[in-house]
Amino acid sequence: MQAEIITIGDEILIGQIVDTNSAFIAKELNKIGVSVYQITSIQDDKQHILNALKEAKTRAQIVIITGGLGPTKDDITKHALCEYFQDTLVENTQVLRHVEALFDTFYKGKPLLNVNKMQAYVPSKAEVLHNEFGTAPGMWIRDKETVFISLPGVPFEMRNLIKTQVVPRVIEQFKCTHIIHRTIVTYGIGESALADRLESWEDNLPSYIKLAYLPSLGMVRLRLSAKGEDKEDLDQAVTLECVKLVAVIGDVVYGTEDDQAIEEVIASLLTDKKLTLATAESFTGGQIAKELTAIPGASAYFKGSVVSYATEAKINVLEVPKAIIEKHSVVSGAVAKYMASSAKRIFNADFAIATTGNAGPTKGDSNAEVGTVFIAIATPKEVICEKFMMGEQRERVVQKSINKAFEMLLKEILKF
Repeated sequence: MQAEIITIGDEILIGQIVDTNSAFIAKELNKIGVSVYQITSIQDDKQHILNALKEAKTRAQIVIITGGLGPTKDDITKHALCEYFQDTLVENTQVLRHVEALFDTFYKGKPLLNVNKMQAYVPSKAEVLHNEFGTAPGMWIRDKETVFISLPGVPFEMRNLIKTQVVPRVIEQFKCTHIIHRTIVTYGIGESALADRLESWEDNLPSYIKLAYLPSLGMVRLRLSAKGEDKEDLDQAVTLECVKLVAVIGDVVYGTEDDQAIEEVIASLLTDKKLTLATAESFTGGQIAKELTAIPGASAYFKGSVVSYATEAKINVLEVPKAIIEKHSVVSGAVAKYMASSAKRIFNADFAIATTGNAGPTKGDSNAEVGTVFIAIATPKEVICEKFMMGEQRERVVQKSINKAFEMLLKEILKF
């Protein structure tokens, strides 16, 4: 079973927004055994839409379209669908009542404009998918063996429709094969070194199990994928290969990934163990704290952060002795250790992360070479610190350091 995703909107093509909708849809479809054959982004242009629909029908049994369903003149998806299916727009009473109810709730006293009433007009051949969070309904149109599904481009509206209406209908109306993925997360080793260690194991993988290397800064994810008719057999086969893989590279494995990033694993461990964390960040500029606090429930374990970007902040807020800075430099292991200890003390936390370094492009308050980084972890028992050379590209230095800090912290948490 194959699907195609079409995203409509000039704002995507000019780089004004990033298309996160396709990634979400693809992931949800994959969970139920639907492979995405192609993802296409197109302009708000009727002929472009018509061409995309025609081409998608030759490749996929499920075509999902997002965007172009708003109340303004540049939202032309419904009109394009009518032309493609030789159909006309008709007023849907249920949608109109829903639009009126939304306006009554959020815009009390304001009249419902004709442009908003037009949201209730849908192609006559479409089954309406109720959009409880917005005025633009989803639409399900069957054309022989192919289903066309049109969804609003607003992410939270689209996601709710995918989960509550699209996925259940696809499961009900299509026979899907099973797709199994397992992801092993490794840290501290490069892709080439991993491939070398796994060569023999990889050569002996069953033909229906594929391995993909997914490298990013400071980490490599190893994704095993299998596709077939018997879910139980696939599960057992992939599980067995995961066991074999871990036996070969267990020293660099930090667990499996079930849609969980390392910071989410850390959050779960801290919450379960009733432990707390604080951060003291210099060149990472609060990004470690940002990633941790983006996780729901972070207040259970995250105590606070000091972004001591300037040397004065390290001295005045984190109370790093000026003499230590003068002796060792602001970019040093000694300063990183003081920062971590101070953050742990100030916030009365069990653990603390501290970062100090030179991300470039200039050397700043230190003579340390660009890319020099010190990361310290304060634990209930000690303060550890490591030095790294992260290269010369600023964004890369920062992101690699964030990943390394999480890796170091995870190691220490697992000891308790």
